[in-house]
Amino acid sequence: MSMTAQPSPAVPSSPAAPPSPAAPTRSSPAAAARSALRDRPFRLTAPPVSGILRPRLVLTGVLLAVGAFALFCWGLAVGDYPVTLPEVVKALFGVGDPGTVTVVQDLRLPRALTGLLVGVAFGVSGAVFQTMTRNPLASPDMIGLTAGAGTAVVGAVVLGWTGGLGLSTLGLLGALATALLVYLLAWKGGATGYRIILVGIGVSWICTSATDFLVARGNRFEAEEALGWLVGNLNGRTWSQVDSLAIALAVLLPVTLGLGRWMRTLQLGDDVAAGLGTPVQPVRLALLLTGVGLVAFGTAAAGPVAFVALACPQIALRLAGTSTPPPLVSGLTGAFVVLGSDLLAREAVPGTELPVGIVTGVLGAPVLLWLLIRANRAGSGG
Repeated sequence: MSMTAQPSPAVPSSPAAPPSPAAPTRSSPAAAARSALRDRPFRLTAPPVSGILRPRLVLTGVLLAVGAFALFCWGLAVGDYPVTLPEVVKALFGVGDPGTVTVVQDLRLPRALTGLLVGVAFGVSGAVFQTMTRNPLASPDMIGLTAGAGTAVVGAVVLGWTGGLGLSTLGLLGALATALLVYLLAWKGGATGYRIILVGIGVSWICTSATDFLVARGNRFEAEEALGWLVGNLNGRTWSQVDSLAIALAVLLPVTLGLGRWMRTLQLGDDVAAGLGTPVQPVRLALLLTGVGLVAFGTAAAGPVAFVALACPQIALRLAGTSTPPPLVSGLTGAFVVLGSDLLAREAVPGTELPVGIVTGVLGAPVLLWLLIRANRAGSGG
């Protein structure tokens, strides 16, 4: 018996329901803030410029600049002769009581400016070395540059031989000689970041041992002068330190920022950077010289202020949300940290002014331990 399929009767389709109006979406303030701070590409026709606008980076830099200026004015206000903040601002422009103007401009301003410029120099130098070597532990004080400058200055103080040069010039020459030695010893068909770090640590210990020997050999007064400089100190700074450091920053900071594009390509590795047209070794040598110049002039002005070049670029990186330490924001972070540490050094113990390097060492040591723990958890801690 055959069976044939009967067509089923058509079912009339119901008219489509009208689309319901979309419910209004309400973005939370946090989501709106994140959207406002998101990176945005831009392109201009005249002049033909393109790039990425980073609002969070700009906002971080502005806030750090305002904070550093506030600490700068605060540092000018405190002391045996207290001055109010409005009087400080007026005295900076030469307005107000003559005694207040003298105290602010002649006695306190050189110290505050030295701290500000030293923080910028150390912060930018640390960002350069950490970006160049692709290692957050790379900094001038970790790879021996500040130790080399310290050995040169202490040798001049203890041995009494300066060759007609000032201590600032000797510190600069010591840092440059140490950098050249590290670069030559790390060279093996090129100088990679890890070799620079490993060789620099060894050279740093050699310089530290030489410095300890010189201090032990010197008499009491020579040893006190050398140790007061080695710990990092802003006491007794004069306009000569300010002038030399300001000139160095005016020359080296634009050069560093100009090398920023090539510095970022080095983060991709030497082979990829070379494929993108970056002259790897000349750029690395230029970055090494600019970083050394910044830290050498900073060290010559205030001594080797500990951990500023190591910690401030990492702080700036996390505040700005970038993949590499931003040089300018790192410098502003360094200025904020040094000025804040100097205030703590002057006010922490009543009647005593501690060297600023002691405070930065106390604050920076936990950052170093955190970086080591983080590197070890990531599998790159050795």
